[in-house]
Order: sequence, then structure tokens, then C-alpha cells
Amino acid sequence: MSDPSALVSLSSALTTAVAQAAPVVLTVSSHRSRATGFVWKPGLVVTADEALADEGEIVLVFADGTQRPATVAGRDHTTDIALLRFDGGTAGPAQLSGEMPALGSLAVIAAAEHGTPTAALAMVSKSAGPWRSLRGGDIDARIELDTRLRHSAEGGLVLNADGHAIGMAVRGPRRTLVIPAATIERVASKLETHGRIARGYLGAGLQPVRLDDGLGAMIMSLDKSGPAAAAGLRQGDVITALNKEPFRGMRAMMRELGPDSVGAVVEVAALRAGEPVQFALTIGERPA
Repeated sequence: MSDPSALVSLSSALTTAVAQAAPVVLTVSSHRSRATGFVWKPGLVVTADEALADEGEIVLVFADGTQRPATVAGRDHTTDIALLRFDGGTAGPAQLSGEMPALGSLAVIAAAEHGTPTAALAMVSKSAGPWRSLRGGDIDARIELDTRLRHSAEGGLVLNADGHAIGMAVRGPRRTLVIPAATIERVASKLETHGRIARGYLGAGLQPVRLDDGLGAMIMSLDKSGPAAAAGLRQGDVITALNKEPFRGMRAMMRELGPDSVGAVVEVAALRAGEPVQFALTIGERPA
């Protein structure tokens, strides 16, 4: 017969971890949407960008029942991180840890519903290195949990077996994903300072087209004061490569226009009336 004290000890450890996280976890209500957030710094809350409404009032409901209005300090859809600002309150902040969870280890999602703390137990089903989201965001680690995430729990804190907060739970295509602490700290710091994350900008509306030897991107419209126009590209030109890398689709191109791309000079290969042409284009910063 197994030792029941082991289960009691595990249950006690999980209870303690959730209780310690509860004061910094809160409900984020925004235009028919309810999610979870946590106090990142005094007066600042991190939540999942995808769960946050695009407009309307935002109300934070804390574990003690206190309600406070909030405003958007900044949001980055590529990493699914939004930063909210509120006045007053003494809760938090959450202490984030850069620890990588071991594959197969236990994790707890500490969330809130109508301000009331909730918890869900999960197993780490994937723990791997950095990756890039479909929207072009750089995520410092690929961490997946083997549980489905309730809408109200999106944006909740993910605690490891030691009770340390290792990231934020968000909804993935098939599993729950964890936005790790390193990504949160990097992105939220920029949102606090600048209100947004800089992204590369070509200044051209593109439409994928099929060519005899692959794919291209036809310029359907141009920002007359944008980088593409300044480089000499015209409406109707078909981009075939950037820095000698063939065009492989719009998602691949968008992934190349991350924060580090702003100001970089790229070699653009294109077709104009069927004839090959070359341009040197300085990537700009996407307007707010």
C-alpha cells in the first residue's frame, strides 16, 4: 500500500503555492471578456493580449473584492502580452522566475474568476528552447502544458513544483502555452517605456502570387513616404527575394520584420514587367 503521507505533502505544497500567488492574481474584465492578470509592478498588470478587448472600459477585480479601473499601457499581439495601468492598490508584485521546468514535472495555473482565486493542475508536456510565434514574436522558451485552459484563466500565473511563477498561461492551438518569465520581463519593460514594440515596416501592401519558379509578393499599394517607395519600388513590382532568400510566403516575411529589423538595409530582388531588378531598402518602423 502506498504511503498516504506523500499525497498529503503534495497537496499541502500545492495549497501553499496557490495561496501565496492568490493576492497578486486578479480578474480582468473588458467588454464582455473576462480573463486573468497579475500584478507585475506596483500599478502595472500583465495579462494575455488575445483575451483583452480592443475597446471599452477595463476593470480589475482583486482577490479582496476591490475593483479598480485600468487603462492600456501597451500591448504586443506577437507575444500575446498586454500591460495595464491602474492607480492605488498594495497587492504584489508577482516574483517571476526564469527557471525552466523539467519535462513531466507538475505545474499549477493560478487564475481568478470574478476576482475569486482558481487553480488547475497540469503536467509540463514540452520544455524546449526559443521559438517564434506565427505573428512574428520571439518567445524565449517553448513550454506547453497538458491541459485545456478556461477563458477566464487565460493570463494566469503558471507555478512550478516549487511554487515559483515561471510565466503566464495562454491558449494555444491545441494545448496551453506558457509565455515564460524572460519574455514577459523583456516585452513588458518595453511596453512600460514606449507603449509598443517596434516592428519592421516595408510600406507596401503585398499579395502573394505564384511564379514559374516559386512564389512572389506583388506590390498592390505603396505608402508614398514609406521605405519601399524610397528605395524605388513601384506598384506592380513582384518581390522575389530578400537578402537572396527566396520569398516563401507572407508569414515568413512578417517573421523577418521583428524589432531587430528596424533600420536594417536589405537587398530586395524583384521583377518589373518580367525583368529582374534590385533595390537596397532600409526597413522602417511600423506606425503605431
